[in-house]
Amino acid sequence: MKKNMGVFDRIIRAIAAVFMGYLAYYNIVTGSWGVVLTILSIAFFITALVGVCPLYSLLHIRTLVRK
Repeated sequence: MKKNMGVFDRIIRAIAAVFMGYLAYYNIVTGSWGVVLTILSIAFFITALVGVCPLYSLLHIRTLVRK
């Protein structure tokens, strides 16, 4: 797949993933919401590392700026 995420978008996703992971890991958010946060944090972190967001592909969104 082609990359469709810019650097700023990837940084924001990585920060959000760490924050959501922190909330779930330290049981600040528990129960079903904790599981949802864990799954979202994993998904955000993977997409930040890879630089491809499947939802962006479906919606034809690109935040990657080519020079």
